[in-house]
Amino acid sequence: MRGNRVGIGLALTSFVTLALTAACTVGPSQRPSLVIEGAQPSTTTSATAAPGKEALPPLEKPSNASIDWSDCTGQTRARLGTPAPPGSLTFQCARVVGPLDPTQPDGGIARLALLKVGTGPTPLVVVNDLTGLPGSLYAARLAAQLPASFLKTYSLIGLDRRGTGGSDGVHCVPQVDRDEIVGYDPARTNLNDLLSASLDASQQCVLALDNRASSLDTVHTVADLDLLRQELGLTRLNAIGHGEGSRVLTVYADKYPAQVGRFVLDGSPDPSLSSTDSAQAGAAAAEATFNAFATQCVNAGNCPLGNDPRTALTQLIAQLRTQSLTTSDGYQLTPGSALQAVLTGLASQASWPGLATAIAQARTGDGTGLEALVSPISDSSQYDPARLDADLVSGCNDEQGRPAPGQVSSLVTAWGAKQPLFGALYAQGLLWCAPWPVPEQPLPAPNAPGTPPILVLSTANDPVTPAAGSQRTAADLANGVLVSWQGSGHGALGQSSCATTAATKFLINGQVPQNFTSCPA
Repeated sequence: MRGNRVGIGLALTSFVTLALTAACTVGPSQRPSLVIEGAQPSTTTSATAAPGKEALPPLEKPSNASIDWSDCTGQTRARLGTPAPPGSLTFQCARVVGPLDPTQPDGGIARLALLKVGTGPTPLVVVNDLTGLPGSLYAARLAAQLPASFLKTYSLIGLDRRGTGGSDGVHCVPQVDRDEIVGYDPARTNLNDLLSASLDASQQCVLALDNRASSLDTVHTVADLDLLRQELGLTRLNAIGHGEGSRVLTVYADKYPAQVGRFVLDGSPDPSLSSTDSAQAGAAAAEATFNAFATQCVNAGNCPLGNDPRTALTQLIAQLRTQSLTTSDGYQLTPGSALQAVLTGLASQASWPGLATAIAQARTGDGTGLEALVSPISDSSQYDPARLDADLVSGCNDEQGRPAPGQVSSLVTAWGAKQPLFGALYAQGLLWCAPWPVPEQPLPAPNAPGTPPILVLSTANDPVTPAAGSQRTAADLANGVLVSWQGSGHGALGQSSCATTAATKFLINGQVPQNFTSCPA
């Protein structure tokens, strides 16, 4: 239950390859720099640092790596579905086994699924949101967005975090509870049914997971990362954190500063906010992202939603409130699940045309487009469990300041008035963790003194991890460097050519951008 509780469908499920042809040059340090178009970065690995910053460590080739990889290209392509990755990409998979709890060696094991893509000699670990694609699939998608030189320098190592994908995927929430939680009408201020479903989901997961229930969280994932570093034969870990996955890396950097190599945090949650404040910020960010989506749709011409996409979506939700829409395979699209689907589509700007079409089709009785966006949250596939389950367990373990049910009810009304599309939905999401029995374990505030520079990317209209949170993370880190993209979507890597180039130069060349660099939309 991360701060932005309802953004669980916001996975980048529809990456479209972007041409990474813009580089970044920066202006005076007294104010945010504006980048301009430039040449591609070179592929040298010389490390330079901004004034007052430690240089990035040199790239490292593994020594005594102990992971056995095997080809899994066919299975990975089946898991990825549409759009298919480029035919030139091949994938290898492996599994690492570690202790369920490092402080209790005899307390069981954790099996971690990995995917490798690229031929570069240096491993680069990829950690994704719990709410999005499993890390293995996110790494596979990301590989298609990066320049060829990147995959000759690095091999991307996608990690399925505990309870997700192939890492002992959690499947503990009864389907009836998933349907109730995901589909709950945000207009309802009586939350008894939602609380009942959340309570039953919590009880069933604690019973099913037993001692695993308290081991699915950020702290244990940090231990998994350091185990993975050792198994890869590295003295320092190079990594990309996407969204809430960035928080895993900040906690890692705090605990293991001497093992930090080159870190990129792409859309980090605000470390200073309570769960309630974070959810409110998420609702406002989602509303702003929808406004950007609507403006782009209208300005592009022939928008399927007409000249007022907000009204079109509002009318669809009203239709579904009167009568839910049943798709050809029996899925029931409700006001809650339709809004979750829209949030998913907002995550990637490249998917916005498809999102507009899906909303328009639902208004005429065809809900298949929105179903495709929301179904990974509540439905299991052949290879991957429903994302709600791991997100509920791990998210609730991490969530700080769980509000009482009575508080949530008043927030539904107040936030719904401020953010008419998503405010009530985000407020209701705070109830999911209210019955969770595992005690709260506060996470350390990011500071990580003694590390090399850590690159933080923010996105102006990020519906999952709002820009202010990424900016706060960069400011709180002792050696944080911020690059801000004035665009829309969840994360800048792969969506902004400028931000992607800055990250590429940072990771490959060791070139640290000037702090407060700004990339145009």
